[in-house]
Amino acid sequence: MAWTFDQTLPIYLQAAHRIRSDIVCGRYCKNEKLPSVREFALTASVNPNTIQRAFGLLEEEGLVVTQGTAGRFVTADNAVITQARDTIAKQLVEGFAAKMTELGYSQEEAVQLTKSYYSKTSHINILKKEAPLDESTDS
Repeated sequence: MAWTFDQTLPIYLQAAHRIRSDIVCGRYCKNEKLPSVREFALTASVNPNTIQRAFGLLEEEGLVVTQGTAGRFVTADNAVITQARDTIAKQLVEGFAAKMTELGYSQEEAVQLTKSYYSKTSHINILKKEAPLDESTDS
């Protein structure tokens, strides 16, 4: 399935963001071999040069390491992955805070709304874990 891109940002930056997020979220594990440039390009429906440029950016950040002819791998360095995770989180919080302020929420109101959301979703997650499997569908 092709990736979707925002026309206001260079595609290579968006591709790098997507791969970075996949690494930080654990879709690709430490030391895991990444798909080739060609495979990513086919999946994303973009030119391989675009993915090559995205990989270059991720290599500069230290998230991706090239091991000669063996290909590209996710870094083994937890600190680099954690730093990338923290950077993404800070960007999301900045965007959230700006939008909440634009909507007229105070800092306290935004914090309370966020806490309320987390308490509701953690309750739902607990229910999902405790819910028994519906055996009536197994025939």
